[in-house]
Amino acid sequence: MKRISIALAGNANVGKSVIFNELTGLHQHIGNWPGKTVEKAEGTLHYKGSDIDVIDLPGIYSLSTYSLEEVIAREYITKEKPDVVINVIDASVLERNLYFTFQLMELGRPMVIALNQIDIAEKKGIHVDAGKLSKALGIPVVPTVAVKSMGMTTLIEASVKAAEDGIPPAPVNYGKEIEKAVSSVAGKMDSIVTGYPKRWLAIKLLEGDMEIKKLPFEKAVLSAVKKSSEEIRHLHKHPCSTAISCEMYARSGAISEAVQKRKKVSRSLDKRIDDLSVHKLWGYPIMAAVLLAMFFGIFSIGNTAAILMEGYLSMITAPLQSMFSGVAAGIVLGVVEGIVATLTVVIPYIIPFYAILGILESSGYLARVAFLMDNAMHRIGLHGKAFIPLMMGFGCNVPACLSCRVMETHRERLIAVFVTTLIPCAAVTTVILGLVGRFVSIWAALGLYVIDAVIVFALGRLAFKAFPGEPTGLIMEMPSLKVPQFRSIARDTWFKVEGFFRIAFPVIIASTVLIKIMDVMGMIAVISDVVSPVTVWWLGLPVMTGTLLIFGILRKELTIVMLAALAGTTNFAMVMTPVQMLVFGLVTMLYIPCASTIAALFREIGAKRAVYITIFEVAFAILIGGLFFRLLLLLGL
Repeated sequence: MKRISIALAGNANVGKSVIFNELTGLHQHIGNWPGKTVEKAEGTLHYKGSDIDVIDLPGIYSLSTYSLEEVIAREYITKEKPDVVINVIDASVLERNLYFTFQLMELGRPMVIALNQIDIAEKKGIHVDAGKLSKALGIPVVPTVAVKSMGMTTLIEASVKAAEDGIPPAPVNYGKEIEKAVSSVAGKMDSIVTGYPKRWLAIKLLEGDMEIKKLPFEKAVLSAVKKSSEEIRHLHKHPCSTAISCEMYARSGAISEAVQKRKKVSRSLDKRIDDLSVHKLWGYPIMAAVLLAMFFGIFSIGNTAAILMEGYLSMITAPLQSMFSGVAAGIVLGVVEGIVATLTVVIPYIIPFYAILGILESSGYLARVAFLMDNAMHRIGLHGKAFIPLMMGFGCNVPACLSCRVMETHRERLIAVFVTTLIPCAAVTTVILGLVGRFVSIWAALGLYVIDAVIVFALGRLAFKAFPGEPTGLIMEMPSLKVPQFRSIARDTWFKVEGFFRIAFPVIIASTVLIKIMDVMGMIAVISDVVSPVTVWWLGLPVMTGTLLIFGILRKELTIVMLAALAGTTNFAMVMTPVQMLVFGLVTMLYIPCASTIAALFREIGAKRAVYITIFEVAFAILIGGLFFRLLLLLGL
């Protein structure tokens, strides 16, 4: 049986991940690139006697070294040498996408182009002739609409054939002067340096790529680069890198003009909705309505599911309460109560959260939220693009911290990472909605989110003052607003929930067993007494919550799962007053998200800053929690 490797490469928001999901289905897994913190997706499919491995490369706009994602993409293609590269391009913005296509062509791997989102292009009055485009580039071009599974079989057939033929695309012609310079530099190379194609290395040297310049080139190569660069600067009156870019864009413009036809179309309903979503006046109330609908939707679905599951599971678990004693009771009841609490408190809120967030992302609306929030982000020294990591933080703070690499400067990345750790993740959402929302009121839960938003903005502003400088302007891709692809969303939600069960569930069960055994042995009482000056006197919480907050550093959902284990019930109104629930919810919101986030901070900003942020957020949460408790008492609550 043949084995073929395929790399999916393309700009962000071109439907690359949808194609990956369509090709690999459930036969995929998520991990990290070796030695890197950037997530990678791998999958397999079987087609006509071939096992096909598919790698979804990060969405990027060039093969330079301005970001870790760009380095990963080009290193994978040049070092791992996949049998074929599928370049996914957006048919509605062909000219802009071809710039990246030309760079891929220079890497010398067999290629196929997936001309995706042709339905969106047609709506915009753009028709791309795939045959003409294929002839112009010398690469097979397959029209696709990934969200409707159109063209997937043809795409695989073309990819398998390209892999079997093993013929790389012809190099791009950049014009007489630049081609002369490229040939001059490449001709001085005695051997291929570290596996890169000579021609590609020559182009990168002429562009001034700092990472490529660090490679061990002979003096003759570097001299040829200097001489050719000066000649091109003299001829074009621009730096060599600018001249090459201009030639690439001129060629992409010429090809786009030749292969596509445009017709005038009337403004459609979705275009009007699109315009309204980013309107300088109406965009903000629409955004508020969407986010509120998301919040209430998660609570309504989660609360209903929690009540139903709690009723069924109580009939199964109640008889077990009196069957065991001592350490055996700690082990058995720890496992049972951990499972029950996870299924009745955590899962009902996590599933709708990821599903609804997926809908907002798939529809393209999150990019519009980033655009609308640009002015607010500038107040804390960032720009609207930083709102994307913040929104990701509502799902999980770890990938949110990693995605702060989209920020252009080190200062902006540092501020963005700090602010992101203050965002309540999905685990915190289960605590807030499962405790405050369910037993106090949904409005009280919403109030905690408003308080958190004010605190995030205030601390972000202070960080901006502590690290002075001006934020860069907002430059980002604005994907088309479209109907979400619900099958893809369902699949992604399933993978996230499956990941939760695989990673978090063992930790939850082990922790609930441990805490039940500690309770039986009297250790909980000792720990709780030690931290009671903080939990009882300052925060006004029940004495047992000290242990919960300590274990919560592992994973935030442990606080409410272990509360159920210690209390012996998921009816938290029996062990906490409404004021205590509000204080407990706010403290849980504010202190460091979890051990995984701390590890991500160590990787992203270094050990020293990670420790500072961790200590600060724990101390800050305790300080604000105590002040909040006293304010609630003054208000007579």
